[in-house]
Amino acid sequence: MTTPVTIIGAGLGGLTLARVLHVHGIPATVHEADPSAESRAQGGQLDIHEEDGQRALADAGLTDEFGAIIHEGGDAARVLDQHGALLLDIPSDGTAVRPEVLRGDLRRILLDSLPEGTVRWGSKVTDVRPLGDGRHELTFTDGSTVTSNILVGADGAWSRVRPLLSDARPVYTGTTFVETYLHDVDERHPATAALVGRGAMYALAPGKGIVAHREAGGILHTYVELSRSAEWIAATDFTDTAAASARVAAEFDGWAPHLTALITDGETAPVARMIHTLPNGHRWDRVPGVTLLGDAAHLMPPSGDGANLAMFDGAELGKAIAQHPDDVEAALAAYEKELFPRSEACYADAHEILDLCLGERAPQSLVDFFSGHPEGQDEAVAQS
Repeated sequence: MTTPVTIIGAGLGGLTLARVLHVHGIPATVHEADPSAESRAQGGQLDIHEEDGQRALADAGLTDEFGAIIHEGGDAARVLDQHGALLLDIPSDGTAVRPEVLRGDLRRILLDSLPEGTVRWGSKVTDVRPLGDGRHELTFTDGSTVTSNILVGADGAWSRVRPLLSDARPVYTGTTFVETYLHDVDERHPATAALVGRGAMYALAPGKGIVAHREAGGILHTYVELSRSAEWIAATDFTDTAAASARVAAEFDGWAPHLTALITDGETAPVARMIHTLPNGHRWDRVPGVTLLGDAAHLMPPSGDGANLAMFDGAELGKAIAQHPDDVEAALAAYEKELFPRSEACYADAHEILDLCLGERAPQSLVDFFSGHPEGQDEAVAQS
């Protein structure tokens, strides 16, 4: 196949697709709205699963590069109550089947594996128009246009490509994660660093929680989880760092000071990330020449699956195109046949994990989950 694949979005899924296509000798162009690879932070740590994320990286020929960026010991986890009392401690044993890496490091090894010029930075799509015969015309903010023969929307929650396939739009789940950071924690915030430990820490109660990950370089990356209305979030002025931090911290009145320090001592402006989801089991009828992957296809609450699924989607789509080099529609149909049931199963897991963290039994529900209690599960969870 000499027809290039046009990919919208240089997230992990889109880049994995481009890399797997490259491995099979199929050209691809990735259009990304960001002006450069370094223009914004790429988020925190991800636990990369054997069954999907690691398989995708193997298909991309990047297993060794992945091994070099693993955060050793980052798979440790602990659950606390609101007073800082330790309810469960799971130390790292050095044999993690779901090792932790920084999203930015993972994106870097994917970018470095692509031929120069594959990613077109500062290339934001403003319109997509079907031309017939599976072709689509894309218009960008600078007025330029491109015609695609194979179009893949890897452009996240608010995908510009999705409307070609589906009328579904993301809806707010009623939960928001407020992101904060502490730096040089062992020297400047030793008590808080000790509470968090060497990996992930979950301090939870019904409707709210403080979840933190230790990252390389003495960094604590925190997600403050709140079940609050969209109106409550809108009424919080996140452009005023002090006021926003105080309002969020007030929701944790009476909690251990070394926990709330993750909010009040934050060294970056708090960022509210409202959690949206597409309908459970989101799917669409086959439309010639176009498909979706990652959050564009199956946006769901954070459960540790999002990045893994996106990369696996990208690898599976790349292999399907390589297996059907002369029949694009056969390739896209084969990919979507597996995509839909795979995504549907993960939707159920994602909503269950959100309830484990913020439901009426928290934090005991998460302790049960980690411990393999009959009411829980037998595998660990990490936020992504």
